[in-house]
Amino acid sequence: MSLTTILSEIDGGDDKGVEKLLQKYNTENSHTFAFDHKEEDARIKFCQGLLKVLRRSDHSLCQSTCLETLRILSRDKRVLGPVATKEGILTLAGLARIHVVGHDGELLEEAQSAEEERVVVEALKCLCNVVFNSVPAQQVGAEVKLAEGLCAHLHSVSSSHHEVGLFSLRLLFLLSALRTDVRGMLRKEAGAVRLLTDILERTLDVHWVGPYEATPPKPEALPISPENNGLAMEALKALFNITMSDSSNEDNDHQLRLIAGITRHLLMLKTNTEDKTEEAHSHAINLLSNLPVRCLDVLIDVPVQGGMETYGGKNVDIVQILLDFMEKRIDKGINYKEGLTPVLSLMTESSRYHREIRRYLKAQVLPPLKDVKERPEIGGTVRNKLVRLMTHIDMAVKQGAAEFLFVLCKESVDNLLKYTGYGNAAGLLMARGLLAGGRGETQYSSDEDSDTEEYKSAKPFINPITGHIEHPMPNPMEEMTEEQKDYEAQKLVNMIDELSRKELIRPMGVRKDGTLAPLGEAIHECSPPPSSDSDSD
Repeated sequence: MSLTTILSEIDGGDDKGVEKLLQKYNTENSHTFAFDHKEEDARIKFCQGLLKVLRRSDHSLCQSTCLETLRILSRDKRVLGPVATKEGILTLAGLARIHVVGHDGELLEEAQSAEEERVVVEALKCLCNVVFNSVPAQQVGAEVKLAEGLCAHLHSVSSSHHEVGLFSLRLLFLLSALRTDVRGMLRKEAGAVRLLTDILERTLDVHWVGPYEATPPKPEALPISPENNGLAMEALKALFNITMSDSSNEDNDHQLRLIAGITRHLLMLKTNTEDKTEEAHSHAINLLSNLPVRCLDVLIDVPVQGGMETYGGKNVDIVQILLDFMEKRIDKGINYKEGLTPVLSLMTESSRYHREIRRYLKAQVLPPLKDVKERPEIGGTVRNKLVRLMTHIDMAVKQGAAEFLFVLCKESVDNLLKYTGYGNAAGLLMARGLLAGGRGETQYSSDEDSDTEEYKSAKPFINPITGHIEHPMPNPMEEMTEEQKDYEAQKLVNMIDELSRKELIRPMGVRKDGTLAPLGEAIHECSPPPSSDSDSD
C-alpha cells in the first residue's frame, strides 16, 4: 500500500478513512521486519502523522489501529525520531495510562472494556519497541520518570488484565536493563523490589509457613499456567536488573531473603513444557546469583520441611535441583557462557559461604576416587564433564568450572590435582599463583577427606600431569647410540632456541611464589646466592 495515500488521508482529517487504510497496512506488514531504505523519509512522516491522529482521536478502535501501525514502524530504529521525543513518549505513556512527569491531561483509570485494554496493550508494546531501539527515547524515559510511573501503574493492574501486566513488566525490564541510573532509582525511591516481590508471590501463589519458607508444591499439583509463567519470568528479569545495584544495606536483607524463598519455591515448580520450565529456572538462578551470599541460607534452612542429619539438618533438595540444572546445561553443549556460568557461579559462591552446600556438592560431584585407570576428563560423570570444561576455549567457562571444583576441594591444590590432574588445572593454578602448590585464601572447616583403599594402592603409579595410571610406553631412545641421543637433544635445543628468538614461544619458569616468569628470571630468582667464603689461605 502507498504511504502517500495514507499520509494524504491523515492530513485530510478523516479518522474513519485513516482507520480503514491502516487496517489494510497492518495486515500486509504484520510480519515485516526489514524495510525499504528508499521510503525512510516517508516512514518518518508516517510516524509523525500517526502521533497526530493519536492526539486528536478519542475512539478506541482508531487508537489501537494507529498504535499497531506505529508498533510495526518502530521495528525500524532509523525512523523513530518523531516518537523518541518528549512529546512522543508522553503521548504513548498517556495512552498506556502511565502517570509520568510532564503529562498535562487527566489519565483514565484502569481499562474497562476490551477495546480500551487493547489500546493500553498496544501503547505498551510501542513503548517497549521504541525504548529498546532508541537511545534518545531511553533518555526521555528517564527524564519523565517513566519507570517510576510504571511502578505506580503496576500497583493498580488487576490479575484479569494479563497482557497489560505482562508488557508493563517487560517495559520495566527494558528500562532497568538499558539505564543504570533507572536501576538505582527503582531500588531506592520507587520501591520496585517490594513491588516485584509481591507480584511474584501472587503469580506463583506462594503461601508462607515460616519467615522465608513457602509451602512445598504437592506432587499432584498442576503446572504453572503459561500466563503466570510469562508474568513471573518478566518480574524475575526486572528484579535481576534492579538487584545488580548496591545491596550492602542490611535493611534490605529481609526483602532479599524473601526473594530467595520465592525463587526456591519456583525452582520446585514445573510449567506446561520442559523448555519453559528450564527457562523459568534459568531466570530464577540468574536472580539468585545477584543476591548476597549471606541470604542464600534460605535455600537450605527450611525448618518446617526438615532436612538431613548428615548435613546438619539442612534441606539440600534445592541444591540437587541446581546440580541437575547445571548438568543439563553442560549436556546441551551450546551457549555455555550465558546458560552455564550463572549456575556455576551460584554454586561456587554458596559453597564458599555455606559448609553444608559444599559438603553435599562435594559428595555428588567429587566422590572418593576408586578407579583411576581413565583420564579425569574421560567419562560421563559430572566430574568428568566439569574437568573437560577446564580446558574450554571460552575463558569465563573454563574459569567457572575450575573455580567450582577448586572450592569443592576447599581450595587445596593437592586435592584438586587428585581429581583433575595437573594439566587440566594448570590454567587456574597459574591465575591464582599456585603453580608451586598450597591453598587459596578462603578458610574452610577442618573436616578431612579420606582416600579409598583402591586409590591409596594406585597412587604411586598415577601420572600427576594426566591424573590417571598410564600404561607403560616404549622408550623411543632405547635402541639409540649415545651419539644419536646427543644429536637429537641438540636438535631439540636449537629448535626451541629458534622459536624463542622469533618470539613464537616464550620459555617460562615458576617463581618461588608460584607465579610464572620468563625462564631466565625464574632461574635467577631460585638460584642460591653466591658464597662469600674464600678458598684462599
